[in-house]
Amino acid sequence: MKRSGPADTGCPVLRSLKHVGDTWTFLILRDALAGATRFDEFQKNLDIAPNILSGRLKALEEAGLMERRRYSEHPPRDEYSLTESGRGFKPVLQAMLAWGNRHFAPEGESVVIVDRETGKQADPVMVDRISGRQLSDPVFAQAAGPAASERLRRRYPSMNQFPEHRETDR
Repeated sequence: MKRSGPADTGCPVLRSLKHVGDTWTFLILRDALAGATRFDEFQKNLDIAPNILSGRLKALEEAGLMERRRYSEHPPRDEYSLTESGRGFKPVLQAMLAWGNRHFAPEGESVVIVDRETGKQADPVMVDRISGRQLSDPVFAQAAGPAASERLRRRYPSMNQFPEHRETDR
């Protein structure tokens, strides 16, 4: 029997990629975060075949990232809106945008993130909410979490191998 991809070990990266790891799906989410809601908007913006767009929108709906609402009965037309989970994808998209500009844009930045209030360009970084430090700091490491499978526990150190985090430090 042929596998269709990596086995689900409980890895959050793999589980995320199963829902958003396809190029079209990522771009649909990008456009939805920019305000697109209607099938024809997505199709025009992305120049995507209708059958592919339909399949990706359905998968996003099934994954709980988008909701579909009928806005016209004759002819039947739907619009799509992001759920809370879908809106939570925004920092992932912004991180990819910044990373792409930094490493894969020899001609220069074609899209940037701008502060609407000041008009200044933002320089996104991911930070730990508790300490305020950038996650790129070498002090941060991945560890097996409480729900980790045995396979993940073999791959990553246990959280209890690191100094204990005291409640008073929060």
